[in-house]
Amino acid sequence: MAEIKGRVLVVDDEAPIREIITRKLSADGYEMNDASEAETALKELARENYDCVLSDIHMPGMDGVELLRRIRVTDQDIAVILVTGAPDMDAALEAMRLGAYDHLSKPLNLSELSLTVDRAIEKKRLVEQNRAYQRDLESMVQERTQQLAEANDELKRLFMSSIKALAQALEAKDEYTQGHSARVAEIGVSIAQYLSLPDREIQNLWVAGLLHDIGKIGIRENVLNKPGKLDEAEWESVQQHPVVAARILGPIEELSDVIEIVMHHHEHFDGSGYPEGIRGSDIPLGARILTVADAYDALTSKRPYRDALPSEEAISILEDAAGTQFDPVIVRAFVTSLHASPRTEPAGTVGVSGPSMHDAKGADMPSIATLCNRRNNPS
Repeated sequence: MAEIKGRVLVVDDEAPIREIITRKLSADGYEMNDASEAETALKELARENYDCVLSDIHMPGMDGVELLRRIRVTDQDIAVILVTGAPDMDAALEAMRLGAYDHLSKPLNLSELSLTVDRAIEKKRLVEQNRAYQRDLESMVQERTQQLAEANDELKRLFMSSIKALAQALEAKDEYTQGHSARVAEIGVSIAQYLSLPDREIQNLWVAGLLHDIGKIGIRENVLNKPGKLDEAEWESVQQHPVVAARILGPIEELSDVIEIVMHHHEHFDGSGYPEGIRGSDIPLGARILTVADAYDALTSKRPYRDALPSEEAISILEDAAGTQFDPVIVRAFVTSLHASPRTEPAGTVGVSGPSMHDAKGADMPSIATLCNRRNNPS
């Protein structure tokens, strides 16, 4: 008999949807059950243990967000994935804040659904294993806690000093990006905190923000600071900087999670980014956050090829590109967190309208690429 990969509860008021999901995940090795409403789902969760709940957001009676809120009262570990048939950024944002693993849109891509469930359950089990390991280890290390804590603090200080030195080494090549990495790190952390991400993920995002452009160390200064449009060869070299960054950071085992964020911070939500052209939830959450933070700081900072934009205009550009270049939920989280805790604009910001949204061929182009850096070189 094949091993059961996990137990999944599907909650949706549409029977055909429940049947399709159940058939697909059963074929993938999951033990399935379903419920047509949230109230029935809560009773089932009280009766049996499940690894994952896959719930529609919009249902008669209790909706999926309220179901998630009720689940979290008694179970912080179960993976919850919400599905929506109509764009609802407020509901998706609230779901992220409440601890949903991810949100998917109808019509469902069944391959993406299966992969998302696999990852959600794997994360849940890793969290549980780590918690059990910590419990078992506690009695063994109690007598050395203080000594180890002091040594660890020193290692962290040395490690962070090395990280900052790497970031400063890059910025020493380009006077226009001085302070950029630190600001991107700060913005990324504010978004992550607003989404209530775990401390470890927030720490990883901060380090990734400091190091996201480290691969540009290998790019010639006359290319980095070129005031005009890059030629094809120059643009191709710039597009390789996330890959170069991954190679530079690869030997540092402690940065494995950070490397994933740095590697993909130029991917676009619609799959049009680089270096791999992945899309949607295939892009690591940290990278989706970092690309918004990176774009905002690039837009509101002075560069050799344009002046800085006011914050309001930069926000408008980000919102226009939500759903294409950026994850709409992350853009909403950033804008909301920005308004909740006002930030001062970077030095050099001036009241200009910025260049028009046209590409080199003159066609309208709803991308921030023309404003982040230059028309063929997004930040």
